[in-house]
Amino acid sequence: MQMIPLVLALIVALEHYYILYLEMFQITSAKAQQTFGLEKEFVQDPRVQTLFKNQGLYNGFLATGIVWGAFLAANSWGVVTFFVSCVLVAAIYGGFTSSKGILLKQGLPALITLVSLLIFR
Repeated sequence: MQMIPLVLALIVALEHYYILYLEMFQITSAKAQQTFGLEKEFVQDPRVQTLFKNQGLYNGFLATGIVWGAFLAANSWGVVTFFVSCVLVAAIYGGFTSSKGILLKQGLPALITLVSLLIFR
């Protein structure tokens, strides 16, 4: 895999590991509340915390798929392209259903990475 798409893909993966961390382990923190635009009372609900932990786990799977694809998969380009595409689709869906900011914060890095993967193939 070429260096530019590799670095961009790893940035997307790191972003999603950070989201995993916030959602699974720090959802009641001020930083997570600010990042996700949530109210303190909302994240105090144990049911909400469980939902965020589950969502964080999925973000971790996306990040791990990118890292696995970049370093261990036989078809690294195809695997990384698949997982970055999944991130982009999730960001588009989240942008329309949750927060427009997701399109910029998660969708734009994934889109740039996807374009670079196509250019440097």
